[in-house]
Amino acid sequence: MTKGAECVCVGLTILDILGRHIDVIPEGNKTSMIEQIRTTPAGTAAGPAVIAAKLGLATTLVGAIGTDDMGDYLLGMLKKQGVGTDYIQRRTELSTAATMLAVNSRGDRPNFHAVGATILLEIDEKTRAHIVQGRFVHWGGVGTMLNLDGGAGAEILKEAASNGAVVTCDFIAPGPQTMPALKLVLPHVKYFMPSLDEAQEIAGTSTPEDTARFYLDLGPQACVFKWGAKGSLLATRDSLTRIPAFAVSVVDTTGCGDSYCAGFIAGLARGFDVVKACRFGTAVSALVATGLGSDAGVTGFDDTVKLMESLPVLDA
Repeated sequence: MTKGAECVCVGLTILDILGRHIDVIPEGNKTSMIEQIRTTPAGTAAGPAVIAAKLGLATTLVGAIGTDDMGDYLLGMLKKQGVGTDYIQRRTELSTAATMLAVNSRGDRPNFHAVGATILLEIDEKTRAHIVQGRFVHWGGVGTMLNLDGGAGAEILKEAASNGAVVTCDFIAPGPQTMPALKLVLPHVKYFMPSLDEAQEIAGTSTPEDTARFYLDLGPQACVFKWGAKGSLLATRDSLTRIPAFAVSVVDTTGCGDSYCAGFIAGLARGFDVVKACRFGTAVSALVATGLGSDAGVTGFDDTVKLMESLPVLDA
């Protein structure tokens, strides 16, 4: 393992291009003036990696990008944010995965995604050795990693967990392939951290209680369901605890779920108990929502702790 690495994020690595506010697409070749355009590293692995690094964790990203200009640009952004990039693969088969997000004045963000090299991620022996020695391993993008979802990823997580790693995982864009992949990895996961809506969609459940029971039966020690403006739910075999959201002025919710995962991991790394780590993840997510893009708002660990202790709770 790279010396000093505390957190290893594995999975989806995407370039986001965001603009606000985009309420109408101009007709023909007309130009519409908007307030802001940004680019950010994103995806269920790259997004958490950036925020974890901002919060002071020595963080490595294991992902795949293209050999194109977008890949060069994304790699430079990750390095600038302090993310370890030694284990990022450059693939020739596809271009770098990218998403364009049109954030409108209501806070909606219709988007356009180009599937790219991130889905081709493979783990060689050197990379595996790095992952399984991590203190925290975040597996981001279950069901979208073509070379890892069939069991190879589960074997890596099994080894990491046996070495004492705290394994967390999340998924995105649920489809037919998601549940079979989850069933393989969840026995080796300590904290499963999906959005509640997506978790219910693929489980076919309708209540938080039923959803918690469904996933806990698949093997994780606990589930943390991200619940938007309602906050989040910490589910164990003994209890279901709601952690309320914080009241902030929301600009854009892109990456809020990914940043929650990073905040939760950083809280645990600093010795917080699980409930306080959830509260810290909530504060990180709230900060990200105050700006455009998945890396907005967060400046450091201590500043976020102060805000966690002072922000009002949203009564939702």
